Amino acid sequence: MSHHETEVLVVGAGQAGVAMSEHLGSRGIPHLVLERDRIAERWRTGRWDSLVANGPAWHDRFPGLLFADVDPDGFASKDQVADYFVAYAEKIDAPIRCGVDVQRVQKNVGRPGFHVETSDGTIDARHVVAATGPFQKPVIPPVVPEDANVVQIHSSSYRNPEQLPEGAVLVVGAGSSGVQIADELQKSGRKVYLSVGPHDRPPRRYRGRDFCWWLGVLNKWEAVAPPRGAEHVTIAVSGAHGGQTVDFRALADNGITLVGMTHAFENGRMQFASDLRDNIANGDANYLTLLDEADDYVARNGLDLPQEPEARIFGPDPECLVDPLSELDLASAGVTSIVWATGFVSDYSWLQVDAFDDNGKPQHTRGVSSEPGIYFLGLPWQSRRGSSFIWGVWHDAAYVAEHITIQRSYLAHHNVGSSLGPRRLTTATSPS
Repeated sequence: MSHHETEVLVVGAGQAGVAMSEHLGSRGIPHLVLERDRIAERWRTGRWDSLVANGPAWHDRFPGLLFADVDPDGFASKDQVADYFVAYAEKIDAPIRCGVDVQRVQKNVGRPGFHVETSDGTIDARHVVAATGPFQKPVIPPVVPEDANVVQIHSSSYRNPEQLPEGAVLVVGAGSSGVQIADELQKSGRKVYLSVGPHDRPPRRYRGRDFCWWLGVLNKWEAVAPPRGAEHVTIAVSGAHGGQTVDFRALADNGITLVGMTHAFENGRMQFASDLRDNIANGDANYLTLLDEADDYVARNGLDLPQEPEARIFGPDPECLVDPLSELDLASAGVTSIVWATGFVSDYSWLQVDAFDDNGKPQHTRGVSSEPGIYFLGLPWQSRRGSSFIWGVWHDAAYVAEHITIQRSYLAHHNVGSSLGPRRLTTATSPS
């Protein structure tokens, strides 16, 4: 077993860890990035086979490198995204060690920094950045007992239709993952039921521009918190099939049966909430609001963008929306599988420091935690709405790196508690 010392230890070599390494390296800050698998492993093996990025290649990237093999308006496959981060790590010469699992981080007693136990020895670090991201522990609600006669998997374990036993499938969750998986299963010939909860439903494109562009010019990426009551509202958007607006009525026309939120399970029957019509209506309202704001922006700025009145035309409500199911006998409906597209929770059991609230959630301001020397990166809404996107985490990493730079300057003053020489005290870089 080995022992190492480093000024900054970054845990995780996904998009957050690679971004963090770039900003630390550009500031000349010694650091080490540890990854228990491979670079961007979740993109390779934690997603279904046909997944593509939700944003176009011109937008979902770091500033320093274009996608070499993807059209700027196209949507990179999961493997292309993973290859992109491998290439980026090589470009910046990131000091990444793969195959090393961080098992425990504890604050040193009587001296600064943290003691880190790994599968390959120990490390002492002045600062630790938890760049493990939000997709750590899949959540399957305890609704259907394990001994029920149905296969249950989380969307993170789903790969393709052939993976599931013959029969109909219930997909629970109608965000980006649930919608794409349900559509793929239906196209493979399966009967599919899709449980739809509250969601935002932006247009994929409008008046010749992608929704990522509209959110940018309308300054919506800079929102610092979700609207009250919408903290758990998912976004139904997809880059699949070249990028199309998610249309629940069209999904129903193609044969998918829409149902409300999955509520309970009893005697082989799945029970659904009576909220389907409201969820669809609220998603429509969100969609139309963005069209209104886009039209106002075009008129206000005199832009020559083609009008698109057909974007406001909805198809007729399908029968499953007019008279939604309140329950479903799984056996009678031939449902043999349930895919739970119900999100994740974080697992920071390895980070044994005072940086969490009573519910185990990180206590931080823009990634700077309540425990001096501990930082978080890659969290949803870490600093803004855009934090969940590839480009957003890059800007969040810049802020965290600058905060570390400032702390080094304080510690270096008169060489108190640091072997570093004096450094100029800088102000935080704006992450715009």
